[in-house]
Amino acid sequence: MEFELKEEEEAFRHIARQFAVDEVLPRAAEIDRKGKIPQDISQRMAELKLFGIPFPKKYGGADATMMSYVLVSEELSSASASIGFLSAAGLICSFPIYYAGSEEQKEKYLKPLCSGEKSGAFALTEPSAGSDPASIETTAVKQGGEYVLNGRKALITNAAVADIYVVLAYTDKSKKRDGMSAFIVEKGTEGFSFANFEDIMGMRGCVVGGMEFKDCRIPGENRLGGEGEGFKIAMATLDRDRIGIGSIGVGITQACLDASKKYANERIQFSQPIINFPPVQFMLADMAVELEAARLLTYKAAYLADKGKGKGERITKEASMAKLYASEVALRAATNAVQIHGGYGCTKRCPAERYFRDAKILSIVVGTSEIQRMVIARELRREAR
Repeated sequence: MEFELKEEEEAFRHIARQFAVDEVLPRAAEIDRKGKIPQDISQRMAELKLFGIPFPKKYGGADATMMSYVLVSEELSSASASIGFLSAAGLICSFPIYYAGSEEQKEKYLKPLCSGEKSGAFALTEPSAGSDPASIETTAVKQGGEYVLNGRKALITNAAVADIYVVLAYTDKSKKRDGMSAFIVEKGTEGFSFANFEDIMGMRGCVVGGMEFKDCRIPGENRLGGEGEGFKIAMATLDRDRIGIGSIGVGITQACLDASKKYANERIQFSQPIINFPPVQFMLADMAVELEAARLLTYKAAYLADKGKGKGERITKEASMAKLYASEVALRAATNAVQIHGGYGCTKRCPAERYFRDAKILSIVVGTSEIQRMVIARELRREAR
């Protein structure tokens, strides 16, 4: 693994940093307060070609690396984790179409997702199926040249906002995981509706809600890959998304460190800046060390994803390590940031309060920290055989 970034990767980071500092950061508190990402922010991201970064140019992407995506996500998340999460929602919908879609599906669906013309969502979680994705109950029954979907999804980022949805459902429940298939469903399809929108504690700029399918008929050509390949598609997608979540954690941790250093240098107590006191110095030191460790884990996972680009290679262990560590580091950093800011840190006026709420979300989404440890342990067992 090389520690020097490519020229193109540096360019993406520079573009994202300028956008984050100039256009996102001044509105981050407003985005959190209103629970909505302004349309002009999304449009600006599309203009800067920040959607579709790791996908080929012929599908509207930038044909850049996963590392480039991670760098952009990190910069966006340091300004507003909601914007970083919006980027992750785009990746988790686009990747399965790129990974398993036909040329026709890529032309029709991946292109507008990469250009930012349309937005996407990935629908796996259900009211009774979170950490155990194999327990989903949504079904897709083939009738002639169509599939009829019935079931419910829950806690879906971009629900009702997105135009294109990748939905997991069972085509043959008796085969368990091998009977799960993936489908592309367009917003506005008859029998497809939204409900149960959540007032979440963090990442408040993102819309999170439920979806319902009642005899929802979709064309057979909207199936991604073959019947029974849905679980494999979902797991490969989650590998990439966990790298993205890791980059959000790195961005939040960087924001915590920057804000804490500045405040500790300016806050005077006992006739001197609190940055002079060892307890504060130790918290800052821990943040700095863990930030670099989380960043390197995330960059390594992105690097391995780029090495296997286009081959569908699994990077399960490394992706889970990055997601687990970066999310937990972000929460520790946010906790320390609130502590350093003291009473002010507990108010809505202080960005550390927002960082704390955003960071907690990361240890839950795309597989809890406990699930990540199980995944890592499973991969270690396989290596030991």
